[in-house]
Amino acid sequence: MNLSGFDRFLWAACLYGHIVLLAVLWIRRRASSFPVFTSYVIENIVKTSVLYFILSHFSQGAYYYSYWSLGVVDEALQIFVFYELAVHVFCPTGTWAPDVRKTFLGLVCASTLLALSLTLLAHPAAHRWVQTFFLRSNFFSAALLSELFIGTLVLSVTVGLPWKTHAAKIAQGLGAFSILCLAMDIVTTYVGISHNTRVFSELARLKNLTYLGCETYWIAMLWQEAPAPRELPEAMRLKIYTLQKQVEYDLMRIRAWRGN
Repeated sequence: MNLSGFDRFLWAACLYGHIVLLAVLWIRRRASSFPVFTSYVIENIVKTSVLYFILSHFSQGAYYYSYWSLGVVDEALQIFVFYELAVHVFCPTGTWAPDVRKTFLGLVCASTLLALSLTLLAHPAAHRWVQTFFLRSNFFSAALLSELFIGTLVLSVTVGLPWKTHAAKIAQGLGAFSILCLAMDIVTTYVGISHNTRVFSELARLKNLTYLGCETYWIAMLWQEAPAPRELPEAMRLKIYTLQKQVEYDLMRIRAWRGN
């Protein structure tokens, strides 16, 4: 497999992007807040290095099987990253609101069923069952992550939760990349573009360019401090103060009633 100069540039840029992103996570002390995302970044650094070594010293077949195998690990980590981000968005205090948790679990189940249904309907243009398995796995992951991203965004806006935190910024980049991957997988799976065509190579370059943009976005957003929470409006604070006084008054009446 011969890589052009531009392909080698993209490969190196994505690798260095992950290294810089990992440095930002440690220097700005974000790694402890996002351990799964940090593991995902480290896994990408290792994966890129291993694949380049295999490409340089082994056959093209060995490279492709290694690429798809490591891709399964990559996809699994992406799903765990989204769950970690959802916990940050919907459970910032450590406790889930019962209605939000129930809705989120429903979102996960519905997204999984829809992604599984679309995957079973897909018929990748592959000659071996192993290739079919990896292509379907990649399609399932892209579909699931795209659905989870859109559903999480809608749910967070519906319940009025913040969407400007570091967790939200990571989700935005990963969600945008997942949607592009899903679009590419639909083209290659349903249209039946071969991995040996020029169209597939151009789509792969577009995918790498988009991911490089996501890395740049993550580096810039995670280097900055998260926006300070907005202060409650005066009317809302007055309502909370009034409610607190009413609760204290009711407690005093209950205690007095029990004393009698």
